[in-house]
Amino acid sequence: MLTILGFVMIATFLVLIMMKKMSPLAALVLIPALFCVLVGQGAHLGDYVIKGIGDLAPTAAMLMFAIIYFGVMIDVGLFDPVVRGILRFCKADPVRVVVGTALLAAIVSLDGDGSTTFMITVSALYPLYKRLKMSLVVMTGVAATANGVMNTLPWGGPTARAATALKLDAGDIFVPMIPALAVGLVAVFTLAYVLGRRERKRLGVLTLGDVATVTGTVEEKETEQVLVGAGAGAEGGAPAAARPATGGSAAPGSDGSGGSVQDLDLQGLDPRRPTLRPRLYWFNAALTVALLTLLILQTLPIPVLFLLGAALALTVNFPHMKDQKARIAAHAENVLNVSGMVFAAAVFTGVLTGTGMVEHMARWLVSNIPDALGPHMGLVTGVLSIPLTYFMSNDGFYFGIVPILAEAGAAHGVAPIEIARASLVGQALHMSSPLVPAVYVLVGMAKVEFGDHTRFTVKWAALTSLVVLGASLLFGIV
Repeated sequence: MLTILGFVMIATFLVLIMMKKMSPLAALVLIPALFCVLVGQGAHLGDYVIKGIGDLAPTAAMLMFAIIYFGVMIDVGLFDPVVRGILRFCKADPVRVVVGTALLAAIVSLDGDGSTTFMITVSALYPLYKRLKMSLVVMTGVAATANGVMNTLPWGGPTARAATALKLDAGDIFVPMIPALAVGLVAVFTLAYVLGRRERKRLGVLTLGDVATVTGTVEEKETEQVLVGAGAGAEGGAPAAARPATGGSAAPGSDGSGGSVQDLDLQGLDPRRPTLRPRLYWFNAALTVALLTLLILQTLPIPVLFLLGAALALTVNFPHMKDQKARIAAHAENVLNVSGMVFAAAVFTGVLTGTGMVEHMARWLVSNIPDALGPHMGLVTGVLSIPLTYFMSNDGFYFGIVPILAEAGAAHGVAPIEIARASLVGQALHMSSPLVPAVYVLVGMAKVEFGDHTRFTVKWAALTSLVVLGASLLFGIV
């Protein structure tokens, strides 16, 4: 009964948020509360919720101060050169923009934290997507999938959990997986190229540069994008209106469709905003590098590092109390939205774990694996990791399910190290799970509905996971 109710609860949650019948926050709270009563454990709901909140409180604190820290760094101009570099690379071509999204997300993911990756990626690219009228779910989907592949780094979490659960060395798990993960990254860039081509077909190609040089003087408020070779509307957004810019003639050029290309002047971040601190640029850069280094070395707990970093960044960049309050207030909405989602997710995970639904679901899945598949438990684990890491937290999967799978594999001569490697396959999809707090940073900052992100991303992320699994089998890693 618990097995059935567990699957029904998860399915109900996903259907309601994807159909936009409930907000994610309300669904994360009300649906598990209802099912807790249905399984006859309503009297323990409070205990389950408090336990879940206790488990996720450090994550909520980390996200709260990480948002403030990186928000301040964005305010003071630390990432402006990155934004300008991306804009120069993208040149307002949708293909380059989407590929640039994958590239930036993959590079920033080296710090091992999804929240910081999404904050930096969205802050840099959101203005460009909005001005070009590109689909924002393309940005969130590509960023989440790229970060999911990179999330397998030893300091990212899953690899360390698998190593701890099976008493193995994280390096022995991760290093042999590098070729398969590299193939996964190639798949992400291929996906970005395909989605970019789709956006180009829908919107056309524009160029980005010195408007005065190419088209004559054009005031920014008069600059509009021009559709080149207009295509039909695609998933995630409506076609832009095709209207030439006033005050200048079209520059020569073509994307192959025969249409002219009009220049578009974009500025991702206002270069004249009063919060800029150019004299403190190298201090802020050094502080950020030091923070990320300490994070990777795990010198202190991540929430403590971001708390100290946020306090130091505010104090040095904005020594006056009035300015500090203004910066905190400017980012309060993101802080509230994300931390609220984390605590709401604590209700879901608390009930799912406390009632025993997770354990029953896992044992049911393992018990239904045919004996003939016993010698192929590596493959089985890889396949199961895709849905299970989506419906469960990493802690629940790696500490609750992977040991069971390892025991089943050992009975058929499959080494625990193969099970551990196979368990990493599903991370590309995991990063879009409603139980991952970082995804709420992503969709919140991008102003995308979680249901829209889910509908768009799940199929591509699952396909990427299958590519990683296929490469693992091809290279003999699993």
